[in-house]
Amino acid sequence: MDVLGDLVTRDRRSDDPALVAPSENRSYDYRRFCNTAWKTGNFWRRLGVHDETTVAVADDPEPEAVFSFFGAVLLGATTRFGLTTGSSTHSSAQVVVAPHDEIGDYEVSPGTQRVGYGGPPDDPAVAHFERDVWSENPAFPETPLDPETVALVAGSDDRREFSHADLLAAAREAADEWGLEPGDEVAVRASLADPGTVVAGVVAPLLAGAAVLLPDDDSTGDFAVATGDAPERRVLRPTDVRLD
Repeated sequence: MDVLGDLVTRDRRSDDPALVAPSENRSYDYRRFCNTAWKTGNFWRRLGVHDETTVAVADDPEPEAVFSFFGAVLLGATTRFGLTTGSSTHSSAQVVVAPHDEIGDYEVSPGTQRVGYGGPPDDPAVAHFERDVWSENPAFPETPLDPETVALVAGSDDRREFSHADLLAAAREAADEWGLEPGDEVAVRASLADPGTVVAGVVAPLLAGAAVLLPDDDSTGDFAVATGDAPERRVLRPTDVRLD
C-alpha cells in the first residue's frame, strides 16, 4: 500500500468489522466502510475539495470524523483535526465539518463550505453530512496520488505536515508492535488532533484488517491509543508513535 486510499479499495470490501461506535449503535463492516468513504470523497468533490485544499474537522470521536478524513485523502486533500471557536486557523479550509449544533460557532471565509452531522443543521446553508453523503454514488474513480502528498496537518502556529507515506509507515510500525490481526479492535481514547492518534487509532487497525473502536463508557477493545489509563490490555501513547 502506497497511499491511504489503498485502505479502501474495492478488493478490501468484506464482512469483517472495520469501524464500531457503540454509543451510536453503529457498526461498519469493510464493505460499508469503503462505500461510505467513497461517498464522502464524492461529496467533498462536489463541495470543491481537491488536491491543495484542506478539510477541517472537529476533534470528535464519531464515525463522521473518520469518514471526513478518508473522503479528503481520496482526493489528495489535507485534513486538519480540531476546531477552535472564533479562531481563524481553519478559515482557509474548503470544508469545515462539525456536530450540527456546533457548526455555526466557527468562523469561516467566504466560499468555505460548512457541513454538520449528528442531525439536520438549523441553517439551510449548512450541508447535512448523513443525508448528503448517503445520496452520493457508492463508487469512486481511480485517482492516482504521489505518496508524498500531504494528508494530515497538525497544530496552528507550529504546523506539522504528514504525507500518505509518513502515516502508512508509522501505522505499519504500530500494527507490527501490537501484532494487530483481523478481529482485533483498537480503541481511540485520545484526541484525533494528535497525529499519533490518527496513525495508531485509525490507520493502523485498518491497515491490519482490524477494527477502529470509538468506545463508550462500557466498551473495551483489545488495544488502545490513549494519553492516560485505559482498560485495554495494551496501550500506546500518541506521543510514542514515531512520525519522522
